[in-house]
Amino acid sequence: MEKITPGPLLDVMGELFSDEVSIVVSNMEEYTYYRPSKRIDLKIKPGDKVREGTIAHKALTTGQKASEFINREVFGVPYHGMAVPFEEDGELAGCVMAIYPAYTEGKSVVTVKSPDGWKPIPFTDVRYLEVKDRKTHVHAADFSGTNKNSLQEFEYLLPRDSFIRCHRSFIVNVHHIEEIHPDTHSTFVLAMDNGDRLPVSQSYSSYFRKLLGF
Repeated sequence: MEKITPGPLLDVMGELFSDEVSIVVSNMEEYTYYRPSKRIDLKIKPGDKVREGTIAHKALTTGQKASEFINREVFGVPYHGMAVPFEEDGELAGCVMAIYPAYTEGKSVVTVKSPDGWKPIPFTDVRYLEVKDRKTHVHAADFSGTNKNSLQEFEYLLPRDSFIRCHRSFIVNVHHIEEIHPDTHSTFVLAMDNGDRLPVSQSYSSYFRKLLGF
């Protein structure tokens, strides 16, 4: 049997965590492999230098397994990471990392801009979030307004048991979905409890079905 190369093997391993965890490999100086997930993407490219403050840097400088929270100053998004160093010919040669999304930090509201100031909206009242005209619009039961965070940032701030990314322009609160209708090319349309209809794009349809169990 031919020797298995690292890339395809890591791709297969990544399927075990495909929707939740990004897989990264580095040598002592730079990243050599990156497989992003739907839940978190640090925008790493093979050849990028390992930066100080990252989970990879911590594992490589100590030679020990590292596991901790990394704030958004490093890659622009917060994440939880685990890095395990490996050796070649008895010498430290690099590390393998699993990158997990950061979970909500105890907040229970989304604060949106209103005509007179700002309005805190409980998570339970938020129907969906939409990017439109380069702004993030938060649609709630009786109010709609804008927030400074991007949808990618909201993916890490909102509770994952309620909010799912269904499209590059939408995050939906599953508790406000009345029905899910099939659409063309393995996509879906969500009928919301206020009458709005939201798309589930093809790139998110498999992930969406997996999380909702249908």
